[in-house]
Order: sequence, then structure tokens, then C-alpha cells
Amino acid sequence: MMTNSDSFVNPVPSSEPVASQKLLLRPFTRSDFEILYEIDRKCYPPEMAYSRREFRWYMRLPGAETIVAESEGAVAGFILTACFEHTGHIVTIDVLAEFRRARVGTALLDAAEKSLARRGATEIELETAVDNDAAIQFWQRSGYLTRGTLKNYYPGGLAAYAMIKRIPT
Repeated sequence: MMTNSDSFVNPVPSSEPVASQKLLLRPFTRSDFEILYEIDRKCYPPEMAYSRREFRWYMRLPGAETIVAESEGAVAGFILTACFEHTGHIVTIDVLAEFRRARVGTALLDAAEKSLARRGATEIELETAVDNDAAIQFWQRSGYLTRGTLKNYYPGGLAAYAMIKRIPT
């Protein structure tokens, strides 16, 4: 698990103004909870966004870790993962609209994958809605493969793709 001293700065190259700024990736602190909760609510439809209770539950899972991305002191997004023995799981990755296409998600995912590997994960699993083309493309570009479809995974009967990536040891 990352400690408060494990934060680091990544330059995020791109032609977009936000991307020209330095991106700080750091561990979650308790004072981040409300802003991350609000970001989740902005990133997903109300029926898919986590309730406060669900969000806290996922953050408290054994092996859970949340990495926060900041740009110019503003929280741009976060990734919440959990590690269970040799399997990592991406619970959610949320990036505010104004920071998308600026490699914030890529930086968060890279940091999370490295952390999960350090913690013993040899594979990482996730679920993504079958109608979320941007997310599906992001995961595929990042090396994730679809291993199946989970029917009625999301509220309203929406299916999800179960995706996986093997981590070289």
C-alpha cells in the first residue's frame, strides 16, 4: 500500500493546456473523501455512481488503495484498486471531463498497475459497461482483454465486459 511519502510527479505530455501542467499522483487521505465521492457522481449516471456507503466500503476492502491525481492543486481524478493475493482489481477510475484526453487516466492506471504488481498481483481484473465505447477503447489500448460478458451487471440490466490483463513477473 502506498504511504504518504510515496507521492511523485509525472509530466503529462499532450497538446492540451491541462496536459502541459505537472500531474501529481499521491495516496488518498481522509480529507479527500468528499471530493472523490463528488467526482464519482460527476463521472457516472446516478444509478451507477456509488453511494457514500458503497464508496467507503470499497475503500476499506483489505488490500484497497486509492491514488489521487492533482493538476495545479486541483483534484483531476483517482483510481481505486484492491489486491487479493495474486489478483488485482480495478474498482473504479474516475477522471473529471476537463482532464480527459490529457493522459491523466493513463498516469493513474500506470501507477496502480505498478503498485498492484509490487503487492504481488500477477493479473488485474475489471468490469466496464458494454455501452461505454471510450472506456472499452482505453482498456484495450492499455492491454486489457475481454474474457466474457456479465449480464445484468449494472442497474437497469446493463451488461459489463469482464476484462483482464496479465502482469509479467
